[in-house]
Amino acid sequence: MPWTISSSLDDFRARAGGFLAAHPAENTVLLTITDRLAARGPHYYGDGVPVFGWWSAEPDGPVAGAFLRTPPFTPRLGLMPESAAAELAAELATEPAARPAGSGALTGVAGGAPAALAFGAAWAGATGATSTVRTNERLYRLGELADPPRPPSGRSRLAGADDRELLIRWFAEFADEVDIRIPNLATVVDDRTAAGQLHLWEDGGRPVAVAGASAVIAGMSRIGPVYTPGDARGRGYASGVTAAASAAALARGAAEVLLYTDLANPTSNSIYQQIGYRPVEDCVELAFGD
Repeated sequence: MPWTISSSLDDFRARAGGFLAAHPAENTVLLTITDRLAARGPHYYGDGVPVFGWWSAEPDGPVAGAFLRTPPFTPRLGLMPESAAAELAAELATEPAARPAGSGALTGVAGGAPAALAFGAAWAGATGATSTVRTNERLYRLGELADPPRPPSGRSRLAGADDRELLIRWFAEFADEVDIRIPNLATVVDDRTAAGQLHLWEDGGRPVAVAGASAVIAGMSRIGPVYTPGDARGRGYASGVTAAASAAALARGAAEVLLYTDLANPTSNSIYQQIGYRPVEDCVELAFGD
């Protein structure tokens, strides 16, 4: 069964929404992006035309795979078989109709490691491009929330309007440090502050770390970003603020609380497991070159 590719968010949510909600951990990024697009409009992430797709193993069968792309960002794969990922790469490489005007060239892909690697291999085979791993991540799910083994001094509190300039600076520093782009950064800070999603850790009355907890969608909330400025690291603040944000997500009704870590950072992978997070799957971001 070929993929169905569409530029309609409404069609995507109508056809694939149940599938996304049935697998909220593996589809966490798709759920949060579609929620933001529905609230803020199709060009929230950029001027290009968003692209959505869903896959079924048989004609008229249940959806068993999904992806989306919000240009200028690379496609994000949700849960899908490796064979479906390879089919998607071939279709995007050869069918102009699968690339709406304004979506731009494909420079990479991200998602669960087996599917993303299958996509990358198929893309390289179809286009002659190189495919290299840009980042390796691990998705974690909270089991039973535990206090940090070495609780930091201080306390957590919700961020407020008076924290705006600090948060904008910290979000920018975080983006630079992990080499990502946050579109509409000030708007993101304002929206998330107003929604009560940003948690600060204070020590001696001074903010020293921040952690976000996304809105609960399909029973899922995702923690991030988690950031401690360099001069405040090594004191357990990240553990404390992440535990506080996780508790807030649970209090808001999240059945699954998730977060991503960079596998190149052994410290973060260790501290999150210490407060109750358990691995779900490994994910990769690939970069395509000439």
